[in-house]
Amino acid sequence: MATRIDRKFAALKAEGRPALVTYFMGGDPDFDTSLRIMKALPRSGSDIIELGVPFSDPMADGPAIQAAGLRALKKGMSLTKTLELAAQFRTGDDTTPIVLMGYYNPIYIYGVDRFLKDAVASGIDGLIIVDLPPEMDEELCIPAIKAGINFIRLATPTTDDKRLPKVLQNTSGFVYYVSMNGITGSALPDTSRVAAAVERIKKHTDLPVVVGFGVKTAEQAKVIGSAADGVVVGTAIVNAVANTINPDGSLVADPAEAVATMVQGLSSGVRAVRLAAAE
Repeated sequence: MATRIDRKFAALKAEGRPALVTYFMGGDPDFDTSLRIMKALPRSGSDIIELGVPFSDPMADGPAIQAAGLRALKKGMSLTKTLELAAQFRTGDDTTPIVLMGYYNPIYIYGVDRFLKDAVASGIDGLIIVDLPPEMDEELCIPAIKAGINFIRLATPTTDDKRLPKVLQNTSGFVYYVSMNGITGSALPDTSRVAAAVERIKKHTDLPVVVGFGVKTAEQAKVIGSAADGVVVGTAIVNAVANTINPDGSLVADPAEAVATMVQGLSSGVRAVRLAAAE
């Protein structure tokens, strides 16, 4: 059965443009504000939402996303409340795909069966669990697929042709190509290498390939989007939120408005790919 993610990529393929995938940290700077941020994303041009689950020991996240997770945790955010955030969003939007992104520890503590039941009820469409390799697919990946949730795998510049089929074995929804080695928020990689990597991955799968890590501007989104099926923007959005927060936690501006303005610009970048192709 086609998921929201499958339907979204089919619609975008018909439209002739890549997806804009936007990441934000659930609960940053607080639950209510992050709900407003989440609601603002599709209105501003986001096609797929990556909802970050705050975790105390995020091994793949750069300083900006680590700080966002810490702010959320200090405000009492949890996996339970992250699912509640998705459920509240779903009351007004039943079409935008939601991908829950984080680490396995909170899910393990929550209980896999209970988590999957609650995730489905909350309207979660996909999972990106960065610290679960293919060798552990029986732990969460296979149960998630059986529950109707896409399990999205990461491929990196070091995922060679020997390893790639194993990585893709139970992947569904899309493949997330991490365009550089390192943590989130690093510098933008060589776009020609990204195009070659996407082409190589596509030789092994019919799934859409989206590219993330380092995209910050509309022009970068346009360039990356011309070579991929989607562009992921995360750190830039998290920084837009952080820039509205004083050291004492008070707000100097509305985080939801700041995010909306940024996403509108990024959206113009991915939509320009279609315009360029039509010329």
